[in-house]
Amino acid sequence: MSLSTRSAMYAYTGGRPFDAALPCVVFIHGALNDHSVWTLAARWCAHHGHGVLAVDLPGHGRSAGPALPDVEAMADAVLALLAEHGVQQTALVGHSMGSLIALEAASRAAPGLVSHLVMVGTAYPMRVSPALLATAAQEPLAAIDQVVTFSHASMAAKPSYPGPGAWLHGASRALMRQVLARGTGVAGIEHNLFHHDFTACDRYAHGLAAAEQLRTAGNTRCSLIVGGRDRMTMPKQAATIAQALGAQVHTLPTAGHALMQEDPDGLLAALRLSLR
Repeated sequence: MSLSTRSAMYAYTGGRPFDAALPCVVFIHGALNDHSVWTLAARWCAHHGHGVLAVDLPGHGRSAGPALPDVEAMADAVLALLAEHGVQQTALVGHSMGSLIALEAASRAAPGLVSHLVMVGTAYPMRVSPALLATAAQEPLAAIDQVVTFSHASMAAKPSYPGPGAWLHGASRALMRQVLARGTGVAGIEHNLFHHDFTACDRYAHGLAAAEQLRTAGNTRCSLIVGGRDRMTMPKQAATIAQALGAQVHTLPTAGHALMQEDPDGLLAALRLSLR
């Protein structure tokens, strides 16, 4: 099931109608992804007492464009969606770029709105190499292949999500190519959505200030879920933001950056602990 919004921002509700009276969980995808990366976690939450909004960010997936220029603007869009649907309290769960959006949104939210912040596959600062940014701008399909390789802990197919025999590399590559083809860049700026998203990660500089604001307020329980074999946002690169937030850190030892696909059961178990 999905949610109709005035903002034309698509949200998957986990297979059940959205009920703002339930404890809400908002899932925010990473660069050149969409809501579908959260299917298992979103469905579990929706069928276990939560209202679920797994969003497609503007310009991504099923959401109308243009894409928004930076992490701060994307955070404001998430908060506007919550206000539109009368959400009074929510957990924010974000992966990679989505983790920065969740962090920024939590720091901008009204007191008491964000009960939990869960940053998945995260780092701060989330620097992107100039070489990858250049490839993303000039040869986005080649950049996708590079990112897919580095996002998974192994080349071998895992008999896991979404079922035995699934090829995680191929599925990830297909999703990113689909989002790239359908995506809409920032109005008036001639570049593709891949370069846009990675640039937004690279330029986000408000993370420590946002973390200090959250820790001082003391209203938000913060957790990180990291892949022990993540080569995109290595676990040591998450230590600074974890300390700044006073966050509990859950490590999935065999997973890379694509935690939701490589260790879906481990991710769900860590998420359930984080949402207590």
